[in-house]
Amino acid sequence: MKCLISVDIEGIAGVFHPEQTRAGNGEYERARRQMTAEANAAIRGALAAGATQIVVNDSHGGFRNLLPDLLHSQARTVLGKPRTLGMMGGIDADTDAVMLVGYHARSQTQGILAHTINSFAFSRVWFNDKELGEAGIYGALAGELGVPVIFGSGDDVFVTETQPLFPQATFAEIKRAHGSNSGDSLSQQAACDLIEQTAHQAVARALVARPPAFQIDGSLQCRLQVQTPALTDLFCQLPIVERIDAVTLQWTAPSVAYAVRVLNCLSAMSFMLR
Repeated sequence: MKCLISVDIEGIAGVFHPEQTRAGNGEYERARRQMTAEANAAIRGALAAGATQIVVNDSHGGFRNLLPDLLHSQARTVLGKPRTLGMMGGIDADTDAVMLVGYHARSQTQGILAHTINSFAFSRVWFNDKELGEAGIYGALAGELGVPVIFGSGDDVFVTETQPLFPQATFAEIKRAHGSNSGDSLSQQAACDLIEQTAHQAVARALVARPPAFQIDGSLQCRLQVQTPALTDLFCQLPIVERIDAVTLQWTAPSVAYAVRVLNCLSAMSFMLR
């Protein structure tokens, strides 16, 4: 079995404040070490259960947060940007399962550090009539390739939001949200232990019976609500994008991969207004 492990930072044990997610300070350095430790825990659990190949995708910010010198020696690592498939970079036709480590709830929820792709620019994202966060968006991208999400870790809001999308996946609740920048967390070691155990369970179950992938069939009507009218002005310079109102725009995508590429292009464009 070949597993892609996509690793974000907001759902990692002990991470509650934006400073911990941004390079250039000691708090971030501690957070990225724990991010690497939780990735390793998922790798150990997957390998012990029978996975034969592991690809780890750094999926936060500039996509170069994981510490390569501390990562498990049996994993290949996907680092850096831009990359076409974003948080699913490294997935291919031979991938059997996706695991999400350190993920967070979608924007406009009560989850810890909740956002969707770009907290400065994006407010809410819909594929057809389904509002999705990063787990749903990228889970749908994996599903388009026939690959199921089998595992997820993060806070309780993330788990509650994401379970209905991947009902046969196994989840590890690492933190409980009290607010966007507050809550309670497992210790770093307890979080790693839980992730290793739960990842083992997920891979073992998938080897017995591979769960169905989360799929959105056919073309998509994509809708994006942004944070300010100025962002709508900017994004509508892209000819495929149509304005609905002051802060809402839409476009039609022939595939999830196409929709994700548009979202990531808009996210990159938003730096013009920072």
